[in-house]
Amino acid sequence: MPLDPASPLARLIDGPLRPGRVVWIGLRPARRKAMLAVESAQLDPTEGLIGDHYSSRTGGARHVTLIQAEHLSAIASHLGRDALAPELLRRNIVVAGINLAALKGRHFRLGSAVLEATGECHPCSRMEEILGPGGYNAVRGHGGITARVVEGGSVGVGGAMERRPAP
Repeated sequence: MPLDPASPLARLIDGPLRPGRVVWIGLRPARRKAMLAVESAQLDPTEGLIGDHYSSRTGGARHVTLIQAEHLSAIASHLGRDALAPELLRRNIVVAGINLAALKGRHFRLGSAVLEATGECHPCSRMEEILGPGGYNAVRGHGGITARVVEGGSVGVGGAMERRPAP
C-alpha cells in the first residue's frame, strides 16, 4: 500500500537531503574485464551508461550502479582492511555526501542527466573471488543502488548529485 503523502513519515522521507558529489566513475568494457576509471561519461535513456558492457542489455532498470564512498570504508572495515579501491566492487559511480537509500523510487540529477533509483544493488558471488573469504557478506547492505536513465546527459568526477522534488 502506498504511503499517504500527508503522513508525518512521508514528510520526513521528503524532507531535506544534502546534495552529493561524484568522486569516481568506472566502466566495465566487457564481462569479467577490469573496470576502466574515467573522468566523465555519457548517459542515454535507451543505451544507459555509454561504454559499459551492460549499457543496452539491461532493459533499463539497471542502466547504472551507484555506491556511496562512505560504504567503501565500511566494507573495507568488515574485511579487516584500511581501504578498498572502488573498481573492486564493480559499481559504475561512487558518490559522497548523499544517502543513496533516501533516493528509493525517486528521480535524481546526476551531472546533467536525470535518473530514477530502481532498486538495491546486491553483491554477487564474485565478491568472494575478488575480495576473498567473507567478501560477499562484507558487501551485504552496502552495495549501493541501481538506476535507469530518464533524461540523457553527462556526468563527471566532481559533478553534483541531488534528489529531485517529489511530483
